[in-house]
Amino acid sequence: MAIMALSPSSLAFTVQRFEPELVNPTKPTPHEFKQLSDLDDQESFRFQIGVIQFYRCDPSMHGKDPVKIIREALAQALVFYYPFAGRLREGPGRKLILECTAEGVIFIEADADVTLEQFGDALYPPIPCMDKLLYDVPGSGEILHCPLLLIQVTRLRCGGFIFALRQNHTICDAIGIVQFMSAMGEMARGYCTPSIPPVWQRDLLSARNPPRVTCTHHQFDELPDTDDYPLQNMVPCSFFLDSTKVNSIHKHVPGHLNHCSTFDILTACIWRCSTIALKPDLDSQVRVIFPVNVRAKLSPALPTGYYGNAVVFAVAITMARKLCENPLGYAIELVKTAKANVAMEYVRSYTDLVVIKGKLDVDRVRCYLPTDVTRVGFEEVDFGWGKAVYGGPANLWNGPNPKLASSYTSFSDGKGKNGIVVSILLPKVTHEIFMKELKGTLKGHAIGDLSTTPIKSSM
Repeated sequence: MAIMALSPSSLAFTVQRFEPELVNPTKPTPHEFKQLSDLDDQESFRFQIGVIQFYRCDPSMHGKDPVKIIREALAQALVFYYPFAGRLREGPGRKLILECTAEGVIFIEADADVTLEQFGDALYPPIPCMDKLLYDVPGSGEILHCPLLLIQVTRLRCGGFIFALRQNHTICDAIGIVQFMSAMGEMARGYCTPSIPPVWQRDLLSARNPPRVTCTHHQFDELPDTDDYPLQNMVPCSFFLDSTKVNSIHKHVPGHLNHCSTFDILTACIWRCSTIALKPDLDSQVRVIFPVNVRAKLSPALPTGYYGNAVVFAVAITMARKLCENPLGYAIELVKTAKANVAMEYVRSYTDLVVIKGKLDVDRVRCYLPTDVTRVGFEEVDFGWGKAVYGGPANLWNGPNPKLASSYTSFSDGKGKNGIVVSILLPKVTHEIFMKELKGTLKGHAIGDLSTTPIKSSM
């Protein structure tokens, strides 16, 4: 049972790109204006996010060009997902409105003088040479009046390829973009229509009239940005936890937390270890803020096929002293409770608060920001070459200022072991302390209520 620290790749290669082009729907689509939901319209989502998929060479697809197949599949999928081919406008009060113009999305064809094998174990965020695999077309990355998607397909020397996508986050969340990519995959494999019809209906996640705040939402509280929580010289730190290790941690949590999830344990563990490593004022407040999928939280649940942003941010708060000095079970309980608080009334209250306060943004001071995509299904997207070797986020943080952000992605270590890669941005000077605390926790030293032999680990 091992925690395996992963080293950033020094891989270098050359990519030859063709001129970017606009891909339009293959058939005429309605020209109309569509309202976004008030959750789509959160200030927190006004940025671009990158996704990347790696695919092996498949002998059964010999002679078939992934660029051509995916370009055609994209054009076909845009008939059903025609809002993606439009452009965002801004109305009164900065309210976002989507004009369905059928102008299309950006598509880039490319070739790289590298094989998939040369990436080695570096298939986790941040992806090396990402600027080559997803070219930032000048003038294309604004939120308003720009293409909502940018896609680059890069053929590899080994016969495999890389599919990279940049999306405007205001249009959809991770589940939504996977739904669209899966529809593209189905078109590439010969389907005439997507197996899951897309559902717009953004009014389902708009504020009540009149809006009313009935719950507490501390994720929007502004904390003083002091020097005791330094986030300079941020560099990525990644490690792999195989499923055996995760299951072992489950067995050692206190009895009343036996039903906590892997997310609860990982988030509590990294929040606690990173806080110890950062050494903030022990009498200061620290937080963890994370997205929660609300599709099943509403009554009735959102319809299958809804591809808008259906997430709200949950928050757990405590004092740094309590987080650092209590066993891990304390942090697990905080995370679990924060997640459980996201019920239907919480979602409605959250949405109403966003509208009342006017494009409210989450406060990220002294905050750990994890994103879990292990169950979203990026790796399941199949364009005809089978499942992706890696599929998921390309970067750890997309904002202008560095934050204590991380991602949890599904991963295979190439030796038959499946598990989770945790990638986190940390100040360089804290890496050694963080890894020491993490390894100690995973050995059972800080979990709490231990009555068995500490977990053995080969590190």
